[in-house]
Order: sequence, then C-alpha cells, then structure tokens
Amino acid sequence: MKLQLPNPDLDSRVLSHQELEVLETTEAGDRPKWDNKTQYMLTCVGFCVGLGNVWRFPYLCQSHGGGAFMIPFLILLVVEGIPLLYLEFAIGQRIRRGGLGVWSTIHPYLSGIGVASMCVSLLISLYYNTIIAWILWYLFNSFQDPLPWSQCPLNANATALLSECARSSSVDYFWYRETLNTTAFLEDDGGLQWWLVVCHISAWALLFLCISRGIETSGKAVYVTSTLPYLVLTIFLIRGLTLKGSLDGIKFLFTPDLAELAKASTWLDAGAQVFYSFSLAFGGLISFSSYNSVHNNCEQDALIISAINGFTSVYAATVVYSIIGFRATERFDSCVSGNILALLNGFELPEGSITGTNYDQIFTELNQTNSALIDTLSLKKCSLDTFLSEGVEGTGLAFIVFTEAITKMPFSPLWAVLFFIMLFCLGLSSMFGNIEGVLVPLQDLKLFPKKWPKEAVTGVTCLLCCLLGLIFVQGSGNYWLSLFDGYGGSVSLLVVAFCEMVSVVYIYGIDRFNDDIVFMIGHKPNIFWQIMWRVISPAVMLFILIAFIVDKVSEDLIYKSWDPESDVFPALVEYSYPSWIYAVIIALAGIPSLFIPCIAIFKCLRNLKRNKSDIEELHAAKMGLPDPLPDLLGGGGSSSAPHGAGHRSEAPHGQHRRVELHVAVPRGSRCGLHAGVLAGGAVLQHHHRLGPLVLLPLLPESTSLEPVSRQRQPHRVCERV
Repeated sequence: MKLQLPNPDLDSRVLSHQELEVLETTEAGDRPKWDNKTQYMLTCVGFCVGLGNVWRFPYLCQSHGGGAFMIPFLILLVVEGIPLLYLEFAIGQRIRRGGLGVWSTIHPYLSGIGVASMCVSLLISLYYNTIIAWILWYLFNSFQDPLPWSQCPLNANATALLSECARSSSVDYFWYRETLNTTAFLEDDGGLQWWLVVCHISAWALLFLCISRGIETSGKAVYVTSTLPYLVLTIFLIRGLTLKGSLDGIKFLFTPDLAELAKASTWLDAGAQVFYSFSLAFGGLISFSSYNSVHNNCEQDALIISAINGFTSVYAATVVYSIIGFRATERFDSCVSGNILALLNGFELPEGSITGTNYDQIFTELNQTNSALIDTLSLKKCSLDTFLSEGVEGTGLAFIVFTEAITKMPFSPLWAVLFFIMLFCLGLSSMFGNIEGVLVPLQDLKLFPKKWPKEAVTGVTCLLCCLLGLIFVQGSGNYWLSLFDGYGGSVSLLVVAFCEMVSVVYIYGIDRFNDDIVFMIGHKPNIFWQIMWRVISPAVMLFILIAFIVDKVSEDLIYKSWDPESDVFPALVEYSYPSWIYAVIIALAGIPSLFIPCIAIFKCLRNLKRNKSDIEELHAAKMGLPDPLPDLLGGGGSSSAPHGAGHRSEAPHGQHRRVELHVAVPRGSRCGLHAGVLAGGAVLQHHHRLGPLVLLPLLPESTSLEPVSRQRQPHRVCERV
C-alpha cells in the first residue's frame, strides 16, 4: 500500500529529467559549480566535522560508560544520520535549489521548512562565530613564553598573587577573568569587552573573505580548513602517547559500562550527537549538493562522509583522552606528593622513606597503627579514576582542560598554537555551511536587490550578524551563548529534520524520488534505504524529538556562574534564570519551528482568497459584465492576469493568424498555460494554479489551438492549424 498526500501540479514545478539535462548545459556558465569532486567532499566534511566532534563527543563517551556509548551512537548513526544525509544530498542535487527553494518547489506550503532552517542557521552562526573569536584570542596569546595562563598575575602592589587567581587556578582565572571578564549574574551585562570585540570583528571579517563569492572562494579555503585539523590531531596523538598516563586515559575512554545501555539518557544523547555531528537540517548540505552535476553519485558521497564523520569523532576522542590521561596523572602525582610531604612531616620520617611506589602500602600501615594522627593531617583523597572521571564539556574542555595540559608540556607555546589553529579551522569550515544556509534562502526570498553582486549580499549579511553577535562579547556573553546553544537549535532542528523526511517520502513521493535517484546515479535505492526513509528514520526522529522536549521541560532552568564572592568558590555556583528569560527560551526554541505551520496556513488562506476572486471574475465574464481577464490575451482590461500578461495579434478573418500567450514563469519552472477552444468560440485557458477559465470568444468554432513549442521558455506560442 502506497501512502502519498495530494500534491497537485507538482509536475509543473519540478523539471523533468530531460529538462534537467538541458538545464545543466544551459546553466554551465550561470550557476556556480564545484571545481572538482574533492573540493565538494572537503566542504561537506568541514561542515559536518566541527568543534562538537572534538569537545562534545569525548565528554558524552566519558559520561555514558565509555565504549558502551559507541553502541547506541553507531546504531543511530546508521538509522538516523546516514539516511537523512543521503536524502538531503539527493533532493538538493535533483531540484538544484537551496534550502528554501527545494521545499517550495516540492510544495508551496512547505516554504516554512526552508525559512525555519535559515532561522536556525542564523541563530547558531551568531554564537558559533563568537567561539571562533575566543579561539582567536587564545591563539594571539599563545605566541608568548611562558603562556599567560600558566601562572597567576601579581596583585597591584606586586607583593602577592591576585586573590581570585590564587584561590582557583591560573587557567581558570585566565578563562573567566582575563578572557570573558564574566559577571556573576546574567542580569549584569558587564559592558562590551573591547579585546573580544576586536576578535569578534576579526572572525566575521575572515569569514567574509572566505565566502565573499560563495563556493568560488570558500571552495579554495577548505583545502586548508578541512585537512589541517586531521594533521594537528595526528601530531597531538603522537605527542600524547609519549606522555605519562596517556594510555590510562585511552583505556578509561574505551572501558565499557554496559549498564549505561539501559538508560534512556544514553540513547537520547547518542541520537542528538549523531544529529548535530552531521549538521543536518541546516540547509547548507542541500545548497552544497545543488551545485553538483546531476549525475553525481550522491549515495556514495553520503556513505563516505558518514564514515569520515564517525571515524573523526572516535579519533578525536582518542586524542583528547590521551591528553586528559596525562592531565589526570599529573594531578594524581601532585596529590600524592602533597600527602607524602604531610606524612613525612607529621610522623617525622626521614626524607625519601615514602615514595610514589610504596605510598599506598605505608599509608595503610600508618593508618592502622595511628589513625588519630592521620585524621589531623587533612590528607587529600587521591584517585586516578576520580581525576579521569571529572569530565568537562564544551568550552571548558578546550579552554581549561587542554590549556592546563599544554602548560605542562615542553615547548608549550608551540602546542598551544597548533591546538588553537586546529580549533579555528574546525570552526571556520563549519561556518561555511552555516552561513550558506542563511545566504541562499535570503536570495531565494529576494530580500536584496537583484542587481547587488554576491559580495555585497554576503557583506551586508555578515555585518548584520556581527552587530547582532555583540551580545555574546559582553561580560554576561557566556551566559547568553549557553542559552542560545541549549535552546536555539535543538528543538527546531529536530522538527525541521522530521518535516524534511516526511515531505520527501509522503508529499514529493517516494516512487518519484526513487525514479530521480535511478536517473541520477543509475540504480534504485535498495531495501535498506526504503525501510529507513519510509518508517524507521521518521519514527526514530519523532521519538527523539518528544523525549528531548520532555527532558528539556523537566530539567531545572539554571546557569553556572564564576562568582568569587560565593561560598563555594572556586567551584561554579548555580543560579536560577530570571523569570523573563522564559520568554527568550520559548522564542529561541519555538519561533523557527512555528514558521513551518504559519507559512503553510498563510499561503493556504491567500490562495483561497485568490481563488474566490477568480471565481467572481469568471461569473462576471459569463454575465457579459466588464471582464478584466482579456488582459491576459491583449485586451484592454484594467487588471493584470496572474503570473504575467499577454497580447494578441490578429489578421483579418479567414487568413492565417498567430496568437501569443506570454506568461512570467519562475526560474526552474515549466510553463503552466495550456490553451484550447470550447464550443461557441470561447477559448479555454488552463492555468497551473487557477484551473480552467473561460475567456472572451476569439476564433471561429472550427479553429483549434495547440502549442508550437514545448520547450522550457517564459512563454508558450499557439497558432492556427
């Protein structure tokens, strides 16, 4: 049983396979194209593989049983990530439009999907480029020896270390005070931080230079931004494996805790990670694939990029935990050394009698014979597993954990420069796709004058985004960034992805989609793809969406603050969001998704109103009243016909005469006018949206009309035969 929702006049909006072949030839010098397949693949890899692969995936592995997390991750990679990636590649390549044009072509009521994708891409671009600004700040400061975050600064009198730094650590102080200059509360904006403003402007300027002419410039940049991170990761892995404790970190990462598989949160986090790591539903991948040849093997592309993405996540986690293992070992050794010194002094033992090797044995003996004295020494609890399990997510992993580990390496400035160059490349290559998901829909919406060059459109967009993003470089900017990151794309992306899958399978039609793929790559998608697209993938996405919403609704709305005045300092203190922030959260999470039904309802009501007007005009024509419709055929009415105007040229009765119907046709669409003759000499014009309209008599009853040419042109010519 085949289920497909009604979709009238789809053929008039979608090019046939033959027309697609012709279009690819005629647009050779008009539409941008990739220089080669490598450039396209590197761009997609750079967009999909981003900062989340380096700092979110390792944290999730550590939080959900190490190697056990790989099981749901790989399962959902297959049933959720790869099918949707293949679908986006194929539909973009087939329809040859951006993230907005594809869905409006499938059905005008689906334009909201493209608008929602654009809004999410915009929201994420605003704060994502702020992270790149932070990376630039650290990169600039890495060209110093010693590194500025390796030691605490002195106070104003130069007599002691600054209290805030001495009570915490040098890396924490540099991040929260020297970089963010964070305020204690979200309500206190703290003003713009000029050094971050400079880095913020620099980040947007660099992005503009890379994308100013679309894929013509960004396609060149990806040769560096998409490959350099792998080189740096490999260098760090080689270096990490030479450090003490690195193997302990890797072992900890891959040691499975199978009990985690029974927890719903493990599967939910795995599904969300697969979704985000592929950058699905942003619209960027659809735009990228639309620049391909119509016969590009998009199925192969989806499989290759999926394999690269999954491998990168595991590879990056291995590198990260080799460094975390080294850091944990350093902290463990420091903890043990402090306890050894306390024991030597407390029991007045000779120096060297307690070492790291025999510490556990001697401590046990002393604790059995003189536990009272042991209690007075305030010894720290030293556990390597505890230090390894102190997972830090996101910015904390990059700007605190890694920077602390780097300070303990020889030639630390060199490693710092390499690390932040890698992060910069990962962030910038992801921004290429994010901003593409904004620019292409803006052009489809015709919000900029048509005469504006690509550079001007890109420049204005980047400038506006730069100004809007200044909220993230205030003293409270880190709190706003966490808010946008938590609610700005999560729910909306899941909604968009679900709508994309349903739209292609049940509105565009899975049979038509299969035929398109046969035309493009030469064979029909196998049974695996059919089951995934029709049932499994939409069901999994719907489940994750519902579970995600339930999880977000039930969690406490709190933010973590660096507050030197709090009792728990240097630990982060938790504060509740102010009540007005709920409106911001609802707007961030709900508005992009609401574009989907709202635009559909608006277009439906508008069409109902237009159809009512057309029916009234038809009745007026039948009653012999003044009729505006002859304008379509060159009459003198005052109103213009829908989608264009026409003119009629006639010769005297009985002679050969020619009638031209001129119709404005959207780019990529086929002519929607068909003409014929009814009894009594009335001409029947059939419009692709309005249906049949009876016009004024034109020709004798014995005359018939048919198209002269069926080519894809902005008008269709009819003549007497």
